[in-house]
Amino acid sequence: MISEHADDAREVQEPDASQIALTWSGEPGRLEELTHGMLLDQAERAAAALTRFGVRAGDRVAVHLPLVPESVIATLACGRLDAIRTTLPVSLTVPELAARIRESGIRVLITADAAFWDGSVRPVKPVLDHALARSAAMDGSSLPRTVLVVNRCSRPVSWKPGRDKWWHEALATN
Repeated sequence: MISEHADDAREVQEPDASQIALTWSGEPGRLEELTHGMLLDQAERAAAALTRFGVRAGDRVAVHLPLVPESVIATLACGRLDAIRTTLPVSLTVPELAARIRESGIRVLITADAAFWDGSVRPVKPVLDHALARSAAMDGSSLPRTVLVVNRCSRPVSWKPGRDKWWHEALATN
């Protein structure tokens, strides 16, 4: 027997743009909430930024971020472009990270300035910079053209002009 509500169940329900889609809780006591509308807007802006940096369908975008909302946004942006999201865990050592970078053929890499772990700030971009330098020494052709840096801990970071760009500035450009 088919329920009279079967057609209703098959309808796709669009989420209310004002409903909370993502709640992130980090250190030290930081809480961020993004609505469906905010999340989709950020994903659209990130996809536009990736497109400006040359990402097309089938290209690889590496995400070297701690568990932060920008990681989800990057995933959604890659999905919009049919780009391949490659995860580079922040726990990788410099040699491991360098090997993954050489193997991945990435066009754009997204990282963070630093991250909080167990009550202290740990470097993220400095480790990545060492891995990129190591990769360049072995095979400079496999390096990403663009590194987008998410400002998570407001720490000074080394900067390579022309390659490094702030995530928030890239997303603000239309």
